[in-house]
Amino acid sequence: MNDTRTDRVEGNGAGTSRAVVFDGYGDASVLRVVEMPPPQPGAGRVRVRVHAAGIQPFDVKLRRGDTADWAPARFPQGGGSEFAGVVDQLGPGVTEFAVGDEVVGWAVGAAHADHALARADSLVRKPSALPWAEAGALGASGQTAHTSLQALEVRGGETVLIHAAAGGVGTAAVQIARAWGATVIGTASERNHRYLRELGAVPVAYGSGLVDRVRAAAPGGIDAALDAVGTEEALQVSAELVTDRDRAGTIAGHGLAEEYGVRVLGTERSAERLASLVELCVSGQLRVRIHATYPLAEVAAAHREVESGHVRGKIVLVP
Repeated sequence: MNDTRTDRVEGNGAGTSRAVVFDGYGDASVLRVVEMPPPQPGAGRVRVRVHAAGIQPFDVKLRRGDTADWAPARFPQGGGSEFAGVVDQLGPGVTEFAVGDEVVGWAVGAAHADHALARADSLVRKPSALPWAEAGALGASGQTAHTSLQALEVRGGETVLIHAAAGGVGTAAVQIARAWGATVIGTASERNHRYLRELGAVPVAYGSGLVDRVRAAAPGGIDAALDAVGTEEALQVSAELVTDRDRAGTIAGHGLAEEYGVRVLGTERSAERLASLVELCVSGQLRVRIHATYPLAEVAAAHREVESGHVRGKIVLVP
């Protein structure tokens, strides 16, 4: 059921564009869709008519206020950071794209909308073989996974442990590590084990006895570990199994990282990194798994599904 409020913002009458915003922290009911004049690109910027935009766990945490200490919202706060769409207006000085080009890119806090403004250097061309939903959910999770594995220096012939391997970042990380020639041990609930095998990972169930199960699955040891869930169990197991703590990292357990001596990892976005992910998709080595799609007006329901903890892959908005 659609319970997202739509409000109109007075403008100049030159058409309207919808965007998701929220005016205070809270549950999914704080999200609303506003109508306003389409944004105008400044110098070096491109306006893109969004065809698909992924929802990250970070989007949910930002809306709830979980990130207020280190990434506070700026109300009215927009949502989303990854999208795919068609260029429909160029700002001054942009020569590398033309109106009508299909692109993949990022625009932090502005992707959940009919139109997204992005820097020209944050876009790459979308191949026709890459479906819209997959392209729209590639940028954030894919770049986070790629950045993290690169920071942990994962190489061919090694064994890497990935916690929450069936989620958005985990799904990308499993496939990227496999493309680089690594063996992957992935933690997930039992219902996702078949899915992880399809991705090329060796699945293990989280919960009591996880260290022993991982050791049994990887008798040669774990060279690196990436935590994408942020639980104490995940960080404790990573710290116990990886000898070189510089090769154990988390993207979610910021508050526990220091206690267990593991690295806090982030995302270093670049067009070059995004282009390499697109190439992996086209070559068949990386597939963005789409759990469900929602129209923009049902963004609250989409957030609730992300919060359910039962998403395999990505949730995508299709304006």
